[in-house]
Amino acid sequence: MKISPSRQVKGEIEIIPVSGFRGIGKFIDVPWRLYADDPLWVPPLRLERRLHLSRFNPYFRHAQWQGWIACRDNQPVGRISAQIDELYQQRYGTDTGHFGMLESIQDEAVFSRLIQVAESWLVERGVRQISGPFNFSINQECGLLVQGFDTPPVFMMPYSPEWYTSLLEQNGYQPCKDLLAYWLVTDFDPPPAMQAIDRKYRHQIRIRPLQRNRFNEEIETMRDIFNDAWSDNWGFVPFTQEEFAELGSSLRWLVPDEFIQIAEIDGRPVAFMAVLPNLNEVLPALNGKLLPLGWLHLINKLKSASITTGRVPLMGVRKQFHHTLVGIALAFKVIDAPRKMVKSRGIGHVELSWILEDNQSMRAILEKIGGREYKRYRIYDKTLA
Repeated sequence: MKISPSRQVKGEIEIIPVSGFRGIGKFIDVPWRLYADDPLWVPPLRLERRLHLSRFNPYFRHAQWQGWIACRDNQPVGRISAQIDELYQQRYGTDTGHFGMLESIQDEAVFSRLIQVAESWLVERGVRQISGPFNFSINQECGLLVQGFDTPPVFMMPYSPEWYTSLLEQNGYQPCKDLLAYWLVTDFDPPPAMQAIDRKYRHQIRIRPLQRNRFNEEIETMRDIFNDAWSDNWGFVPFTQEEFAELGSSLRWLVPDEFIQIAEIDGRPVAFMAVLPNLNEVLPALNGKLLPLGWLHLINKLKSASITTGRVPLMGVRKQFHHTLVGIALAFKVIDAPRKMVKSRGIGHVELSWILEDNQSMRAILEKIGGREYKRYRIYDKTLA
């Protein structure tokens, strides 16, 4: 990221707590100033960000947060959030908390002041173990980009400059867990081993698309599968019904039914996968605005099949099938099922993200069908004094 000379002028750093409608707006606007000259940054929709930070976000039914903006010479030079999630604490201890929404110019003093204010807020509330970045939870954008700086992020994945890593480690943070993004050509040929497993369980497994006339019930089915499938994974926090319903409302208008595939055994849903068009191909032209005509541009792009990449943000196979041949068959089938529709819409490549670095079984499946690890994100942690 290029920092203009005006942002490198040394002056007193002021840390301003975020509050109120205008304060939230200024917090949202910080990345536009910091990344103005960075061609890889993708501006989010301001309306979506405002809803994310508002009381209407169902995350705040079980969490609290505070944000801060760092200013120098009355100009924003960074931001950060700290948050405490009751659902996370129920699983991992009442002394745990998170930081996130981290943005900063390349300045050690600014970066450290932001980290310190987030840590102080958490310590005052009994937190001794801090991890992040989470924007706001593990079920949303999370991790610091540590590999794969040559391409922009896909939809609903974070972005950060390369030097964030060293500044965070200078403030006492240690690597905790890596999250991987795989890149897959949609026109892959299933390897012989996969074809053999497919044939073996072909009559046992039924694959079907989302049934839109039962949309709410289908979304709840997907949530149940996801929470069961991921329940033993590192850092897992269950999606609440409200949270997944909100995610479902986005899926309703973003994807055709065939982009969501559900696998059944004996009539019981046991696995699913959802593919999203990569809206980050469109968002730079909108520069965060849906009005007056941004929404029309977005809809036209979705309908015209001009988006050429996608992302698989949600996938799950019920836990009882993990580490079994049936489980491998289920994973392969829900990956393979939407390929024809995805290709017909002009999507030639998809990102599957994120995958835990130690999820060897899923990584093996993706690599057997031609997937390659192309980005790596890192969660850091620290014990607070």
